[in-house]
Amino acid sequence: MSLEALGTAARSVGLAVRGALHPEPSDIFPERTRTLVLLGPDEPDFWEIFTSSSEYGDGEQHPLDRWSKRVVASLAEPLHGTALFPYDGPPYAPFLQWAEQSLESWPSPVGLLVHKTAGLFISFRTALALPQRLELPPLGESPCKTCETRPCETACPVGALAPAQDYDVPACTAHLRSPDGTKCRNGCLVRRACPISKTFGRLPEQSAFHMRAFLGE
Repeated sequence: MSLEALGTAARSVGLAVRGALHPEPSDIFPERTRTLVLLGPDEPDFWEIFTSSSEYGDGEQHPLDRWSKRVVASLAEPLHGTALFPYDGPPYAPFLQWAEQSLESWPSPVGLLVHKTAGLFISFRTALALPQRLELPPLGESPCKTCETRPCETACPVGALAPAQDYDVPACTAHLRSPDGTKCRNGCLVRRACPISKTFGRLPEQSAFHMRAFLGE
């Protein structure tokens, strides 16, 4: 199995490889892990695949998490891998650290991770800890280094996400719940402002789904 073949298998269920790394001796991974592969939504096909699933339509809680565990099992089992999920814990797996170690995601000026192809819309549904040592792609460099306009820095209408400050969650949620927050409910304006995000294919319906979950609706 190559990383490319795993990517093809992942796309068949609505996911895509969003980073991979070889663990260092000091890293804490499941025993016998030789490659860790991060998987996120394969946009825009992911949304249609997920919304056609039984989990989406059964009315039970956490449909996306339950869908993820089911489909990821079909990828992990043939490879004798272990599936790790960002919402299982505590303790919680260090997905953001792994993403940076993969050198396919980097800190952006507003603190969010930016991915080489997903931009600020990067998200992870799972990590596969594999016993095989897969060949990895060449190391990348942050796209923010060549971004001249940096629209993410001024895109938030209430300044909840801005350089040199922590994410102001109360200001963000208050705006989202106000009449002025309608545009943000279809996708965070900061994430959407990133030039790479604009070409990623993330659907507004999907962003609205995550915003409702974020607000506990």
